[in-house]
Amino acid sequence: MTAVPGAARYALALGDDALILAHRCGEWITNAPQLEEDVALANIGLDLLGQARSLLTHAGEVEGKGRTEDDLAYLREERAFTNVQLVELANGDFAVTMARLLTFSTYQLALYDQLRAGSDETLAAVAAKAVKEVAYHRDHATSWVIRLGDGTDVSHGRMQAGLESVWPYVEELFDTSWVEPELLHLGVAVDAAQLRPEWEAYLHRSHPGARW
Repeated sequence: MTAVPGAARYALALGDDALILAHRCGEWITNAPQLEEDVALANIGLDLLGQARSLLTHAGEVEGKGRTEDDLAYLREERAFTNVQLVELANGDFAVTMARLLTFSTYQLALYDQLRAGSDETLAAVAAKAVKEVAYHRDHATSWVIRLGDGTDVSHGRMQAGLESVWPYVEELFDTSWVEPELLHLGVAVDAAQLRPEWEAYLHRSHPGARW
């Protein structure tokens, strides 16, 4: 556990991202286009919830004020949450949800891949476990984006519209202005701005026909 200034906020932000997206995934249960997708999105939501629990617990421990994961998840006002806007966007139609999952999971996988070699042992352990989960999330979203994008004219149009609807929110993923410089210097945090080339390369490979 580290006492570096800003470490608690960093863990909290990562936890909030996972927590809010877990809830959005859960909203598809009984509403997904097919039964198997109900199960898939439920499992993705559970993966994210598990990440959130570990990250919020760590944030509370580093903060040192006695707050538990439940305190941080349930007893904060809306404005106290630090997640990126992308994860809290309304689900929209299924294409929007898959576009959001693709853009976020591609970022999250690159982030966790670097974070597992970080100097904060707890964050590194959470990331090491989560990379396998997030790799599945990305693969699942990729398959749907390709399937819809390469399908009928209607499905292609809706998938393109879904990508365009989430695109204005992706810039925030790579903003590190709120991260304490010391966290980056000590290897506690990841410089998300450096993840963008890898992120963009994967998106272009996964769906080269999209207008990014």
